[in-house]
Order: sequence, then structure tokens, then C-alpha cells
Amino acid sequence: MNTLVSQLHGAGPAPAPAPASAKKRRVSDMTLYLVLALLVLGAWLFTRQGYFRPGDDVGYWLGVTGGVMMLLLLLYPVRKYFKFTHRWGKVKWWFLVHMLLGIGGPLLILVHSTFHLGSLNAAVALFSMLIVAASGVVGRFLYLRIHRGLHGEKNNLADLQKRAGLAEGEIRSRFRFAPEVAAHLMKFENEALAGEAGLATAFRRVLWLPIRQRVVYQSCVAELDARLRLIGKEQKWTRGQLHRRRAKVHSTARNYLRSVTRVAQLSAYERLFALWHLLHAPFVYLLALTAGFHVFAVHAY
Repeated sequence: MNTLVSQLHGAGPAPAPAPASAKKRRVSDMTLYLVLALLVLGAWLFTRQGYFRPGDDVGYWLGVTGGVMMLLLLLYPVRKYFKFTHRWGKVKWWFLVHMLLGIGGPLLILVHSTFHLGSLNAAVALFSMLIVAASGVVGRFLYLRIHRGLHGEKNNLADLQKRAGLAEGEIRSRFRFAPEVAAHLMKFENEALAGEAGLATAFRRVLWLPIRQRVVYQSCVAELDARLRLIGKEQKWTRGQLHRRRAKVHSTARNYLRSVTRVAQLSAYERLFALWHLLHAPFVYLLALTAGFHVFAVHAY
């Protein structure tokens, strides 16, 4: 029993908690989505005031401005991939402008349309633009799951494994006083990392694994609390001592499960990001084609 008690005081470091950058990323994601929703709502409310129509001068120039901003989006891949442009300023500033154009352009197009589809060619152009804009948001979401920030280094699988404790295999010793919990954690690790590389496995790790993580954590918490109550009763712990030990082992289990999930999801996000690259370019070409036809139809007829 003394050995078990000593383990609760910390026989080795626990898996590192989620880095501050990950927490900032989640806040940044939610803030961005909220801002986008508010901008769309504001645009819709503005068009309800009846200040203009898509075909008058104001509506026309709103559409032209939004269309030009969408065309300027193509400058970012040119700056990024062509050698003769590599001296044209830092990529991060180009990317920032790319993001602003990717928000402002579609927003102006929506205002120009007054949220009405109009003719068939206008409807096709509008939906193509919305697909490209949504694709850009998805691409940003996937990119940040692979890299440390918008322009950070790519996450390293070995580092994530070390943070999780997978490289050392220490989790069984950390929970020797509660072998059932150790078994649950190791089973979760095996399930999370199992499966052949493929889209089905990638979607399972992205969509189902976080749910499974929460279920396993709750099961571990229940077993840890029951075990700690028995030990605390035998050792005559105070309520404060029990609370501190409970918080420590809860944190260890939670951080380990999070880290295992990150290890499993890294390859999944990489595969989904590669798929996104394949799909995003055709969407852009479709947008350019339909927008060009829409502009031609407006001026021809």
C-alpha cells in the first residue's frame, strides 16, 4: 500500500498537457467562425434596407469590387510557388491579404446579389463562390491541425508520441495502483492507432475518436475515484488530500488521452489536407469559369 501511495505523489512526470498554442487555436477558430457569421448576418440585414438592387449602379460596382477581390486571391499561389516572386515580400503577409480578400470578396458578392439567386448563370456563379469560400475555411482548419500556427513548423509525430508517453510506455507504471484504468488507456491507444491508412480511417479518427476519448475518460474517472476513496479511507486522508490526488490522476489520464488522440489524428489530418488540395483547385477553376460567364452575360444582355 505504501508503494501505491508513493505513486500518487508522482513517480515520474505526467504526459504534458495540451500546449497553449492548441488552446489559442481553438479560441481563434471559434472567434473566426463567430466573426464570419456576424458579417454574413450584417450583410443580410444591410441588403434588407433596399438601398440598391443588383442591377443598378451601386449593386453593379459592389459586384465588380467583389469579383476583383476574388481574382486577386490567385496572386497568393503565384507568390508561393513561382521562384521569380520569392522576393516580393514575406509569404505570411501575402497570406494575411489572401485571407482578407477571401472574406471580403465573397461578402461583397453576397451583398451585390442581395441574397437572391436571380438568373441561372448568376446562381451557378454564386454557389461556386460559396463553395470556394467554404473550401478555404476548411483548408485553414486542416492546416492548423498539422502545423504550429498559420506559418509554424509542421507537427512532428515523434514529438507527439513522446508527449503522450507512447515512446516510453510509462502509462502502466503511472497507474499501477489502478490496473483497470491502465488497461482502459492502453486499449484506447491501440484502438486509436489501429487501422490501415485510408479515408475511412481518417474520418473515423477525426469524427469518432474525440467522442470515444470522452467516454474512456469518464470510465477512467469513475474507477480512479472509487480506488482513491478506498486508499484514502485506509490512509486516513483529509478531504483536501483526497481532492489533490484525485485532480492529479484525473489530469494525467485526461492529458494522456488527448495526446494519443493528437498522435492518431495527425496522419488523418494530413490525408484530408492532401484530399482538400485535390478538390480546392477544381472549385477555383469552376468559380473563374462561371464568374466569367456571368460577367459576359450581364454585359451582353
